[in-house]
Amino acid sequence: MLGVDPAAGKNFVPVDWVSSAIVHAVCMPAAPRRQTRTNQNRRVNSTESTLSSKLDTAKLSSKLDGMDSAAFLRVAADWSHWDAPPGRSVPRSVRLPIEFRPDLALVVQGVRRSGKSTLLRQLIDRYRLDRTRCLFVNFEDPRLASALDHATLDMMVEAFEADRGPGCTYMLDEIQWVDGWQRWLRSQLDRPRGRRFVVTGSNAQLLSGELGSSLTGRHHTVEVFPFDLAEFRLARPAAKLGDYLDCGGFPAVVKSPDRDMLLRGYFQDIVERDMRDRVAARSSLPLRQLVQMLYESAGAETSVRRAAAALGISVDTAGLYLEAAESAYLAMACPFFAWSSRKRLARNRKFYPVDTGLRRVAVTATGRDRGKQLECATFLLLRRRFGRVSYWRWRGEVDFVVEGPRGPIPVQVSWDETTERAQRAVDEFHAAHPTAAEAVFVTAASFEAGVPELAGPEFDG
Repeated sequence: MLGVDPAAGKNFVPVDWVSSAIVHAVCMPAAPRRQTRTNQNRRVNSTESTLSSKLDTAKLSSKLDGMDSAAFLRVAADWSHWDAPPGRSVPRSVRLPIEFRPDLALVVQGVRRSGKSTLLRQLIDRYRLDRTRCLFVNFEDPRLASALDHATLDMMVEAFEADRGPGCTYMLDEIQWVDGWQRWLRSQLDRPRGRRFVVTGSNAQLLSGELGSSLTGRHHTVEVFPFDLAEFRLARPAAKLGDYLDCGGFPAVVKSPDRDMLLRGYFQDIVERDMRDRVAARSSLPLRQLVQMLYESAGAETSVRRAAAALGISVDTAGLYLEAAESAYLAMACPFFAWSSRKRLARNRKFYPVDTGLRRVAVTATGRDRGKQLECATFLLLRRRFGRVSYWRWRGEVDFVVEGPRGPIPVQVSWDETTERAQRAVDEFHAAHPTAAEAVFVTAASFEAGVPELAGPEFDG
């Protein structure tokens, strides 16, 4: 059976098979070596290398023949706004850098269908860009399927600037499908010619691994989530908190009469395209069951070993599937709060859904628990504002801990009034962390008011 290389997304032979093959090779007696045989092998290897190089060149040439510059610009014209400005949309409350610099790329990440493409269009007004000199293209467009190579990016820049002049802006959506895009982008940033680049991806690992290091210090990363309550009310001014918790914040769902059908489609699409493809699983069933399990137990500590046993898969496979769920932004981890990495890693993590509406349609009746839905929505609010969100437990439990300017801030969530148990847990936390800031107690009423005492740090880019 083939396994999966998570970094490359390709099949590989499992380590134990390789180990067996190595042992077998070591134990077998070596064949007598002959110089003539060695020379023959060298000639064969040289011939194969030359043939492979010619095949690669022919393959690349075939790609470019299938997508010349004129054809590419016709595709880009369908996505761009050269003839008319973008339509009106809900302004996104995303922390953006003050300045859009040619030597620093803007990387936009987030769950599929959360509004990344819309944010790119809003950047035209945000940074006062000339829309006729902004090239927008989505690399999931099927017309580009035969040209997903860095050579296409070179052709894109040359063709567009031959027509519009130097120093244009390039908004490249779902860039993860293009081979070699990170090194290509680094080369552009190393030799800035007034060009500006924005890239997006539906994958939290867009800049992970060896390739991600090529852009170290050369980018700002921005995360886009479904609408928060304020954005939701811009689209539906008369909406109540319960409407937001039931519907969630996916932009296309907010006003749709088919919201549940859309949400179920999103859930299935993300599992298939952003999880199953990543791990090359034979079936999407255990992936879907794992995410449903995380959603049902949102706010509870998750044991990977128990999840593996419940799904009938190995612990390693369950861990791989969990990473895929996080990478796809379907579920977000909430680790134990501790200054020590060792203590933090020794405890199980909690997981929360990326959207309360998605959780509601993906699980059973527990998805309608308004207290739990408020807890999930509060986690998302904190995740947007602070980035890192933790929990803490001793005898009692503190729902969330965020790092504020005056120390860690314990946060407790309840629908109505704060319970005595929640207060005791906060007292335990302050006893363990004397320098912690004053606790914040979030209720339905304070959540509707925007929880101003948890404003979050300002963007420092």
